[in-house]
Amino acid sequence: MASVVRLLILAALWGGSFLFMRVAANPLGPGVLIEARVGLAAVTLLLLALYLKKAIQFWQYKRHFLILGVFNTALPFVLIAYAAQTLNASTLSILNSTAPIWGALIGAVWTRTPLTRSVLLGLALGVLGVTVLVGKEANLVGTDAILPMIASVSAAFCYGISTNYTKVAPKLEAFNNAHGSMWAATLLMLPLAFLIPVREAVTTEVAVSVLALGVLSTGVAYLIFFRLVTDIGPSPTLSVTFLIPAFGIFWGYLFLDEPVGWNTLIGTILVVLGTVKVTGFSFKKTVAAVQQSE
Repeated sequence: MASVVRLLILAALWGGSFLFMRVAANPLGPGVLIEARVGLAAVTLLLLALYLKKAIQFWQYKRHFLILGVFNTALPFVLIAYAAQTLNASTLSILNSTAPIWGALIGAVWTRTPLTRSVLLGLALGVLGVTVLVGKEANLVGTDAILPMIASVSAAFCYGISTNYTKVAPKLEAFNNAHGSMWAATLLMLPLAFLIPVREAVTTEVAVSVLALGVLSTGVAYLIFFRLVTDIGPSPTLSVTFLIPAFGIFWGYLFLDEPVGWNTLIGTILVVLGTVKVTGFSFKKTVAAVQQSE
């Protein structure tokens, strides 16, 4: 039961990240927002590292952390923040959930593995889901939605690159990977934060959103993620991918009065089904792993 609760909390926190970025992206701009996000997360993880007496060998693995900082943190975060200036939270969360599909496809190209019928079917379902979502959203927002949607899908593509890189990267503890990559991302985002100034006065709502985004949806969420990987394994933890869009849609509807149209629901279902097919995810094995961890 404890693992199920952690899984739901993690999905709620990561689903909430799109809400927080939607609130803060326009007033702060992508550069300042993401610098604040990764900086707060880095400090949060540093304090926890000190409390848990965990050492980090940053300079020894600086190239590794910089790669993770680019493809797993800085680049996808700033792309999503750019998209959040235009797209609603539910659309952002659904497009982001295509990351496992990209990860599987990049892995197939990387290892030169032929794509199976199941993977091809999953890809077709994922593309169809995104098309349903994008087509309707473009009608609502107009052509201004095209680049933000490309940016959001590109962020998911970055996560796919990062997932495959970690398979051949130095085998460090997951906490160290997160901690080191957050500091690397903080350094990488610093110039952009100065180049794109804050656009509006920071309100209480924006400040709270940034704090929640950095501390809860990034720092604390990573810790829960690591605990789940340890308790139930990496594959069952992947089930959080299927829960994030539900929370993204729910938070957007609850706090921002975002409409939940037929395209949102159908697009979500198609993307989730596509992800299941592409990754070969098994819900039965996930349930068994969760029950075994209790």
